[in-house]
Amino acid sequence: MSRERILVVDDEEDILDLVRYNLEKDGYEVACAASGETVLPAVRRLPPDLIILDLMLPGVDGLTVMKLLKADEAARRIPVIMLTAKGGEADIVTGLELGADDYVTKPFSPRVLVARVRSVLRRPKAGGAPAEAPALRRGELVITPARHQVHLKGAPLELTATEFAVLAFLAGRPGWVFTRNQIIEAVRGDHYPVTDRSVDVHITGLRRKLGPAGDAIETVRGVGYRFRE
Repeated sequence: MSRERILVVDDEEDILDLVRYNLEKDGYEVACAASGETVLPAVRRLPPDLIILDLMLPGVDGLTVMKLLKADEAARRIPVIMLTAKGGEADIVTGLELGADDYVTKPFSPRVLVARVRSVLRRPKAGGAPAEAPALRRGELVITPARHQVHLKGAPLELTATEFAVLAFLAGRPGWVFTRNQIIEAVRGDHYPVTDRSVDVHITGLRRKLGPAGDAIETVRGVGYRFRE
């Protein structure tokens, strides 16, 4: 079995060496890039399974790289973990709105970063759904967990890995109300340092992409969210 390949983008050589060492120690194949300009050509040449992206890059910054990746047909489905010294909520929410799947703030624990990598790479298989698992049918919405696909009126929807995980979690339990923390724990694991605001961002993104069908995701004031029965 081939090893999963990770592209690490950071302009600090010591950070690249640290991340490369710990990822290779965990069994991953690692490629490195020191500037934002080189990311898209590298991805098109040899697509990685995941990208770790520093936001504070010289020249083309990380948020611009995120926009370019999500606008590119060959790159848009590759999960991205933001690695950033910008720990403010606004910066994190901006990255998540652009389609990032996770974030790690500097200074960081290499063990935590590797754990986040494992979690994001496992996400399409979350829940251990076998290949023959039935699709979830909710009105005109069809969610196929084993294939990590969503169709609305027969047309495929482009969701980020986190948006898919949130939708599958809520739609799999219609009528149940979940707090933001319960949603975080279900789709990312316990003790994940994410703000309530970022859950709201993913819900807003889902509703926008689902159009009128997004009304099925209901806000329960003072509690959280549920998928309407």
